[in-house]
Amino acid sequence: MPIHYSIEIADAAAHLFAIELTIDTPDPKGQILELPVWIPGSYLIREFARNIVQIAAFSKQKTIPIEKLSKSSWRIAPTTGPLTIRYEVYAFDLSVRGAYLDQTRAFFNGTSVFLAAKGFETLPCSVQIKADSFSAMSKQWQVATGLCAAAVNDNGFGHYTAQNYDELIDCPVEISDFSKIEFEACGVPHQMVISGRHHADMERLAHDLRLICEYQIRLFGEPAPFNRYVFMTMAVGDGYGGLEHRNSTALICKRTDLPEIGSEQQSDGYRQFLGLCSHEYFHSWNVKRIKPAAYAPYDLQQENYSRLLWAFEGITSYYDDLSLLRCGLITFEQYLHLLAQTATAVERGYGRKRQSLEESSFDTWVKYYRQDENTPNEVVSYYTKGALVALCLDLHIRAETQNQKSLDDVMRALWNQFGRHFDTLGQGIKEHEWETIAQAVTGLDLTAFFDMALRSTTDLPLSNLLEKIGVQSQLRLASNPTDKGGWQDNPVPSACTWGVRTADDPQGVKLTHVLRHGAACAAGLAAGDVVIAINGLKASASQFASLASNAKSGQCYQVHAFRRDELMQFELVARDAIADTWGFCKSKDSCQVNKEMLATFLRN
Repeated sequence: MPIHYSIEIADAAAHLFAIELTIDTPDPKGQILELPVWIPGSYLIREFARNIVQIAAFSKQKTIPIEKLSKSSWRIAPTTGPLTIRYEVYAFDLSVRGAYLDQTRAFFNGTSVFLAAKGFETLPCSVQIKADSFSAMSKQWQVATGLCAAAVNDNGFGHYTAQNYDELIDCPVEISDFSKIEFEACGVPHQMVISGRHHADMERLAHDLRLICEYQIRLFGEPAPFNRYVFMTMAVGDGYGGLEHRNSTALICKRTDLPEIGSEQQSDGYRQFLGLCSHEYFHSWNVKRIKPAAYAPYDLQQENYSRLLWAFEGITSYYDDLSLLRCGLITFEQYLHLLAQTATAVERGYGRKRQSLEESSFDTWVKYYRQDENTPNEVVSYYTKGALVALCLDLHIRAETQNQKSLDDVMRALWNQFGRHFDTLGQGIKEHEWETIAQAVTGLDLTAFFDMALRSTTDLPLSNLLEKIGVQSQLRLASNPTDKGGWQDNPVPSACTWGVRTADDPQGVKLTHVLRHGAACAAGLAAGDVVIAINGLKASASQFASLASNAKSGQCYQVHAFRRDELMQFELVARDAIADTWGFCKSKDSCQVNKEMLATFLRN
């Protein structure tokens, strides 16, 4: 291999990896090295190069000068013969996006640890995960990765290969004393590994994941776009997240979200974890191979702008729970409850009135991934609203084609035109090409729908479209502060609200978000204020919530709050709560047309 990497532990207690990069024939004008500034699938400039703490270059046992060109690039002085670069990377990011190392676990994405040799990115490369270094931490440690093994020992340590730099950085590596189970889906080997303390029922996990994987493979059509697949999960006390890769995914979940041995019940947490696995697996088709032209190829040194994230994240968010329904892991009633929670999350954000889905997709680099106290007022999520748009588009297509076409047909057409041959053609979808293909596949003029759903802030016709498959909708008041949505036979008739989101604080109640047009905003309260007293009595989170539940519209309260270190006084006037909580249930008296549409929706 003209490019070779090796990685080992420099100091586990100090969270330092040691990496060596060897280039057989470096650029005679001076070899340039670059580290990505972001990782595909997580649209934020993360400055991974800040974690390179030492770097040096050598050739023929001589030190070669290095010049830093920018925050993430270096030039090695001209030299002939093999060039070796040795550097250390600080790794203490317990997330799916970066690199992590301590005495219990090692994990890394290539974007955090492997410098790219400019001019050689399209060439094959090899990686050695040094056995002695990692085995010294624990003889029980093993390696899990989507990289192709060339020569490895029984625990997976040794040499791996990648066809190019893009493949190298798209195959994260988990090294720990993890639990492991293997299964096949449509003849393809799959593996689930879980690091961290847990008591998961691995057999049940394998059974449930097989159903999800086989459904999605068959949705797009066999064969699967990979020869093997790895789910890499870190179980923690409190955490949630996932990041897709070409033949693997990195996940984080609460250990209590995993199914317990001996329990046949499906907890809300386990249902959420299955939805996460379903989401990242669906990305194997939708974004890893069917992808925007702006990502084909990725420019990893700067932002890559696209207005299509609603299609790649939103549609994937639509199919993640739908896959659970169609493969029999959840009931239709459970699906409607999850859908109600998604619709409620969108409804409660004033940002849906301020930002379109195309704008949300384009501005993700500076808004969605950089959320602050004003985000609910200005930003709409292309994940959640994108999922609702996908549902509405699916139902609209079904209704207008007399149930002969659906979003499934659009996704299969996109796969056949772009995804199936992406590895050889590398062709991405242009900004408005997605809409053109959807219209060609369905034979419908969808211009008005896309203008409404993607380029305006008009509320979606969710109720009307759900009615066509015999689903009744309910938009009601929240019954309590923890109400996230769902059908209620006897909804609360009236209530008041402060228009805030809060967190506990030792002094009282901290306002984390003040929602536009709410009572707190009208009173002059701001995010970050700590309410310490209401009507002369010490404030607490429970008291603050119960006051709203029992207040009458127009009732005035004297509020004392600290802003920074200044004590301020406000008059807080209770306002009627608005109906912002969705519920859905299957209609008991739907017509035959509704029943037929629902039947096809449920089975594919």
